[in-house]
Amino acid sequence: MRLRSALAAATGAALLLITAPGSASAADGQFRYTYRTSDGYEAVGFLNNPESGTCIDLQGPGSEPGTPGYAPKNRTDATAVVFLEAGCQGDAFYSLRPGGGASDRLLVRSVVFS
Repeated sequence: MRLRSALAAATGAALLLITAPGSASAADGQFRYTYRTSDGYEAVGFLNNPESGTCIDLQGPGSEPGTPGYAPKNRTDATAVVFLEAGCQGDAFYSLRPGGGASDRLLVRSVVFS
């Protein structure tokens, strides 16, 4: 009888572990990018501990809506894939390793972390 109760309790605990939602994961660190303000000044945007697996449209790039940011720096512990298009769409993308960065020539409007 005790063995049956212990087995039932262990099975129930295992099912709870399998069905419980996991906590949201995040890339630890900071992702930076440069952009031009509406007044034409160079500024730096950043994301602290960005959520993994979710596309993030970068805020603030460009003096006009839709103008891309540039020179991304991935100072997180996850790989960042940057896209030229918003919504992580299109064929123009580039992968930045953890701790990596790119030149001013790499334009970016959105990013997703693995």
